[in-house]
Amino acid sequence: MCGISGWIDFQRDLTREQPVIDAMCHTMACRGPDAAGTWVRPRAALGHRRLAIIDLPGGAQPMAADTPDGPVAMVYSGEAYNFTELRDELRRRGRKFDTDSDTEVVLQGYLEWGPAVAEHLNGMYAFAVWDSRTEQLLLVRDRMGVKPLYYYPTEHGVLFGSEPKAILANPLAEKVVDADGLREMFAMTKTPGQAVWAGMREVVPGTIVTVDRGGLREHTYWQLEAAEHTDDRETTVARVRELLDDIVARQLISDVPRCVLLSGGLDSSAITALAGQQLGRAGEKVRSFSVDFLGQTENFVPDPLRDTPDGPYVHDVAQHVGSLHQDIVLDPTTLADPAVRRAAVTARDVPVGLGDMDQSLYLLFKAIREHSTVALSGESADEVFGGYRWFHDPEVQQAHTFPWLANARGQGGSVADMLSPELRSALDVDRFVADSYETALAGVPQLPGEGDFERRMRVMSHLHLTRFVRTLLDRKDRMSMAVGLEVRVPFCDHRLVEYVFNAPWALKTFDGREKSLLRHAAADTLPRSVVERVKSPYPSTQDPAYGRKLFDQAAELVRAQDPALSVLDAGALQQVMDIGPEAVNTGVRYFMERLLDVSVWFDVHKPTLKV
Repeated sequence: MCGISGWIDFQRDLTREQPVIDAMCHTMACRGPDAAGTWVRPRAALGHRRLAIIDLPGGAQPMAADTPDGPVAMVYSGEAYNFTELRDELRRRGRKFDTDSDTEVVLQGYLEWGPAVAEHLNGMYAFAVWDSRTEQLLLVRDRMGVKPLYYYPTEHGVLFGSEPKAILANPLAEKVVDADGLREMFAMTKTPGQAVWAGMREVVPGTIVTVDRGGLREHTYWQLEAAEHTDDRETTVARVRELLDDIVARQLISDVPRCVLLSGGLDSSAITALAGQQLGRAGEKVRSFSVDFLGQTENFVPDPLRDTPDGPYVHDVAQHVGSLHQDIVLDPTTLADPAVRRAAVTARDVPVGLGDMDQSLYLLFKAIREHSTVALSGESADEVFGGYRWFHDPEVQQAHTFPWLANARGQGGSVADMLSPELRSALDVDRFVADSYETALAGVPQLPGEGDFERRMRVMSHLHLTRFVRTLLDRKDRMSMAVGLEVRVPFCDHRLVEYVFNAPWALKTFDGREKSLLRHAAADTLPRSVVERVKSPYPSTQDPAYGRKLFDQAAELVRAQDPALSVLDAGALQQVMDIGPEAVNTGVRYFMERLLDVSVWFDVHKPTLKV
């Protein structure tokens, strides 16, 4: 894993800027607690923080290769799961290797294939290559956007980093959020390339950004394409299983302890079971972890999103698979600790999260990190296989907007509704969302002869795979890397994504339920209780004590006239306060979470808002 940063400038001598490079690199110490390094030349400065996963003694970075025409240097974050095959191929082509690391494979791959090395990689990665032979920088991001990468064009070059905070540590970058950034924060649409901070951009997944004296250019090396699916049901299920077996086997490769995240849902349970099979052949047991809340199972009350608590299903899977399992049980006091919220907001760089689900994820990862350095996750299966309940809601299917927003409106509102009337008017988030939706719609590939309903379901799938999933992947990356844990996401393997994306909706729901293909592909590995379980999202605490603690913290901000009050609807907030701590429902709680997050964000980043 790791964190990368850098500064390219075609005018100044960067060898005189070592303290700034070090500061940029230091912001990502949490992403790479094992080692730090910089490579500085007059025009290029690269910084790296390492979380050692593969070839612990040999994978130090930045990594450079000397050529007759000058050095080529690279900083790399992530994993190339096919690095063994690529290394063999490169050796056949005459390339020599000094280490066993996947980093060197990517560097030698660049020397062999140039920017096209990205097309050879299977994995999650974000890396930067400085080629002194051409004085050119390449910024490369994986196909699905599992690993983050940002850049900030300057007058004579560019700044870049795994996270915005690395870029913002450079005096050339201003901590400004303009109207477009605020719209992005509160619209929940995840515009490709938008980084919230003014002047900053995010490298779009599947894209290579090239920077040289001539300027900046983008090249898309991968995107989802429409293709006819000719396999029948039996063949499709078998192919999904074949892909999952190969993906899990590849993603279990590690020189450090690894585990799986287990929620008791179909997605994480399938990964746990397949990992258990793979490791079992080598005489090992898979280790699993889950998050739970004190008293949640005993006092659980069904809600519109969750019919059942996770605990019983988690334990069914752990017993069935024979995993070495541990529940991470959180109490309201720990979950509402302001220090935990501060850590979560700092990790994400923006104040629009998922409330207690962010804090609990951070605490889960922090606890796991005491035992493992790598974890496999079931994230993204809902986007790939069509698992969310709103995929199956006829009203949402026909809504002319992003499906998750149509569903949220059906549940009573959106994040933008919490903004102050003045800010809401100035931003016109509704118009922004409508324009974003039209842009996203234009990017959905079409298949000739596709019927209206099938076309609509392709649109929904594409929106989730290119917009919605990126928010969740970013959240998982930030929360995990904040504690130095590498989380791998098998369902984001581009081969699986491409294959299932083009399967007709009738195949994805052939048993009359969500995620039919995954359910049948993994059914033989799972207990019946999980195979039959209805989709349940990541858990949220139902303990009223958590709501009361939020109320007390929010009330204190109101009394202190916190700067966050300038962003949110003061009138609505006062109504929330008037309800009192004993009547804090889900909607009220979410409002309070936003207030607390924005307050922390103002304090940590001290942004300038320009509307």
